Amino acid sequence: MSHAKYQVTIVKYGTRQTVRSDVYLNYHLYGEPDGPIGMDYFFWIVRNAERTIIVDTGFSAAGGARRGRTTLIEPAAAFDALGVDRAAGPPVVVTHAHYDHIGNLDLFPASPVILAAAEYDFWTGPYANRMLLHHSVEDEELAYLRQAEREGRVRTFAGSLDLAPGVRVLQVGGHTPGQSVVLVDTDAGTVLLASDSVHYYEELERSMPFTQVASLVDMYAAFERIRAMREVRHLVPGHDPDTLGRFAPAGLNGLAATIG
Repeated sequence: MSHAKYQVTIVKYGTRQTVRSDVYLNYHLYGEPDGPIGMDYFFWIVRNAERTIIVDTGFSAAGGARRGRTTLIEPAAAFDALGVDRAAGPPVVVTHAHYDHIGNLDLFPASPVILAAAEYDFWTGPYANRMLLHHSVEDEELAYLRQAEREGRVRTFAGSLDLAPGVRVLQVGGHTPGQSVVLVDTDAGTVLLASDSVHYYEELERSMPFTQVASLVDMYAAFERIRAMREVRHLVPGHDPDTLGRFAPAGLNGLAATIG
C-alpha cells in the first residue's frame, strides 16, 4: 500500500453538562471548588484518496438515552453526510469498548474491527460484569463485538499495530485495559487521536485522571507517554468541548472539523 497524507475529520455527535467532581477522580483532593463542565462526544474519520478508516462509532440511541445524553446528530446521518461508504466495509478502530465508542458498530456490518487484545479479552472475561466497570458498557454492544469475532471480522493486536501506511494504533491502557490511541500522518503534521486516554486537554496538562479508570498507574503512565511523543503536532482528546474550535470547520452545521 502506498502512503498518502490523510485528512482527519472530527465529528461531534453528542453532548452533556455535568460538574468537575463527576469527571475528575477524587476531585476533592485538589482543594478546588466544584463547578460546571461540559462533555462532548466524538468519533473520527481518517481518509485519503486510497482508503477510509473509522475511529470509534459513538453511542447508540438506546445507550445515550439510558444515560441522559443529548444527541446532536445521529451518527449514521453524519457518516452519510460526510460521504463515508459504510457498505464498502472500511476498517473500524475501536479505541475501547465503552458504550460511547462502540454504540454503532452495526452500521458497519462488513468492516474489520480492530482493537487491542487486552480490551477484547477484558470485556469478554470474568470482570466485565462488575458494577463499577459494567455501567460504562452496553451488553448488546458487547454481544455484537463477540458476534463480529465469530464472523472473523475482529483483528486484535498487542502493543501496537501499523494499520496502514501513516496510521498506527497504540495500546496505552489506563482508562480501560486496552485503551488505545491512533497516530495519523497529515500534511498539517502528525495527529494523535487520544480518545479517552485524554478526555480533556486539562486532564493531560495537569495530570488529572478521569473518574473512570481501570488502572490509575497505567493512566498516569499514558499521560507521560503521550507527552513524550515529540512527533505529535495536534492532540485530539476524547471529550473536550474546546476541541472543534481548535481546528478548521468542516460542515455539519458546525459539528465537524478537519485537520489536514
